[in-house]
Amino acid sequence: MGDHVQKKRLPQLVALALVPGTASAATLEAPADIAWVCVSAALVFFMQAGFALLEGGMSRAKNSTNVIMKNMADLCFGALAFWAVGFGLMFGLNSSGWFGSSHFLPETLSGGDSVFLLFQAMFAATAATIVSGSVAERMRFGPYVIASVVITAGIYPLYGSWTWGGYFGGQGWLGAMGFIDFAGSTVVHSIGGWCALAGAIVVGPRLGRFGADGSARAIPGHNLPLVALGVFVLWLGWFGFNGGSTLAANADLGFVLVNTHLAGAGGMVGTYLTLTLLNRPVLMTTTVNGAVAGLVAITAGCATMPTGFAILTGLVAGPVMVLGGALLERLRIDDVVGAVPVHAFCGAWGTLAAGLFYKGDLFNLGRAGVQLIGIGAALALAFPAALACFWLLRISIGLRAATLHEQRGLDFTEHDEIGYPEFQKDLLHGGKG
Repeated sequence: MGDHVQKKRLPQLVALALVPGTASAATLEAPADIAWVCVSAALVFFMQAGFALLEGGMSRAKNSTNVIMKNMADLCFGALAFWAVGFGLMFGLNSSGWFGSSHFLPETLSGGDSVFLLFQAMFAATAATIVSGSVAERMRFGPYVIASVVITAGIYPLYGSWTWGGYFGGQGWLGAMGFIDFAGSTVVHSIGGWCALAGAIVVGPRLGRFGADGSARAIPGHNLPLVALGVFVLWLGWFGFNGGSTLAANADLGFVLVNTHLAGAGGMVGTYLTLTLLNRPVLMTTTVNGAVAGLVAITAGCATMPTGFAILTGLVAGPVMVLGGALLERLRIDDVVGAVPVHAFCGAWGTLAAGLFYKGDLFNLGRAGVQLIGIGAALALAFPAALACFWLLRISIGLRAATLHEQRGLDFTEHDEIGYPEFQKDLLHGGKG
């Protein structure tokens, strides 16, 4: 999204990026545009199914139901929190450049503005659900719900107001600088990724994930076909994620979608090449995550980047994701699905690439500097705020499941049901301990 909040046509968007802060906010009015954003909102909604499949498959069978419950919490609790507080904070009248001050608890929006709210609520849920995969298999459900509300009502919309703010008047300070993040490589994905990093650090690694000597031990997911299916669903949803961010159904939409698709393909290829050059096993789980990394990276520049550079952006996201995952392992940070390298690191790379590979003005260091400021601001806001949130939850109501519950699985201990009763009969009769 980014500057497209203020103008609905991509040629106008390019002009605005060259001379930031010169236009007033515009709303959805044309029936075709409204219809396209409705379809896009549905596609982004479907991405929650992709996250559920990916995260559920990467977890062990005993925790699959708990993972899906957390995805549902992001969608449902998050939607209510974003409607009540987040939407106004992010898109309300932004006279200060720091936060919106109107349109809280909105009830009388026009048809177009209501569709915009729906579309943006899906983005908020996406930012929050990135966290669930990182802290899977050891974080209690109740505290997770609270953290999800904090992210969707506070952390995510506050940063969003800096970049995309001004839908109902005014402009965010990063947007006024010319910061480019068309559909949210940083606004959505890096913000979610930095929150995921904070959560993983505070909750700690799963039992047995690291040895006493610091060596990493693999804990395989229970259903790898679900992982692959989840990535295909996410890829499909990304056409709505990036394409819907045009807020317009016009010929320029094809350019955005081609860049999106080819960058995703580049992410997979870049991952394969990296694993091969490093003489590491070409794991399916890592390779399909590479496609997601490419999609995350192109999200910022899909509307303003030449197609060849979009492919390059995806290709580079592959090694960024692989090496970022290795760094987390070295630091003994347990990220079950690789959410931090995929979303935080590749989101940051894609945001920088959007400034470097700007169509018609390549390698402008001034623009790249603005992009770095935006990347740094996201880290400076999201990571400390999320760290404080998770730490307060840990010392107040408790964050992590008891050791016995973690051993038995959170499906049964948190929800009194299990995902595969035919194969987990011993859990049904053993009590919770």
